[in-house]
Amino acid sequence: MLIFWIAVFIVSLFVLVKGADWLLASSEKIGLRIGLSPFIIGVTIVAFGTSLPELISGFVAVSQGISEVVVANAVGSNIANILLVVGVSAIVGKRLSVSKDLIDLDLPLIALSTAIFLLVAFDGSITFFESMFLIITYVIYLGFSLIYKDDEFDKKVSRPKVKPNDILMLVIGTIGLSVGAKYLVDSIQALSLILNITPGVIAITAVALGTSLPELIVSVKAALRKQSEVALGNIFGSNIFNLLAVVGLPGIFGVLYIDQQTLTLGLPVLLMATILFIISGISRRIHVQEGALYLMLYVIFITKLFGLF
Repeated sequence: MLIFWIAVFIVSLFVLVKGADWLLASSEKIGLRIGLSPFIIGVTIVAFGTSLPELISGFVAVSQGISEVVVANAVGSNIANILLVVGVSAIVGKRLSVSKDLIDLDLPLIALSTAIFLLVAFDGSITFFESMFLIITYVIYLGFSLIYKDDEFDKKVSRPKVKPNDILMLVIGTIGLSVGAKYLVDSIQALSLILNITPGVIAITAVALGTSLPELIVSVKAALRKQSEVALGNIFGSNIFNLLAVVGLPGIFGVLYIDQQTLTLGLPVLLMATILFIISGISRRIHVQEGALYLMLYVIFITKLFGLF
């Protein structure tokens, strides 16, 4: 049975991530076709799309009574985004440069969103009103981003023709998300019973790692092309969305409980990783050595979670 549920976990995670990828690709084309600017697509459709696996699996987890998966997945994804994705990107790209725009706007926003999230999560649960607070904060962030940055982009963008294949991808992507999320949560429940570990541990490690793969691929490709702003901007948007929206939206439908491992290890590591990221950002450069440090810290975090030392 263990092998069976591991296979279900891997296949459902693949379907979930691939479904989000197809949904995102088709949504971007449709967004351009109806006249949305590239920036608005970036902060809405792209930010939403790259975090869809975490969001949909969160809704399913709450509906099936294992709400601890929601926070564990968001925390694990953000830790992976910083320590793993930024670490690997810095090593592959040799050096990541941080633009002034990221320092002036995004660094304070990721610091603020992390602080707000930790404030509502430190007592071990997130209530309906706390979830609403997170959502309202994200809406304010979104509005501020639109006002601050949208005038930097040229609105005269060619509108691609939407083909029947794009609509088909949209439908298939939506179905893939739904089916993948359902069986992913089922496999988490089964594996937690078989391995005698909490669902939160699986979510903060394996699920978080799997759902962070899109960010890893995008950032590594950007680092190889020396597009540091893309590599890092992808992380900023994803992390803010994870903490405020991926946690906040499922929290409307039920209290989100935080398992002990996430509370005592995940939250402190999230705080540490964010502080390191901010310090690296202020210095305007993330060098290979820093990337190696990030990667080493991620390995230590994973081994500590499973009690290997």
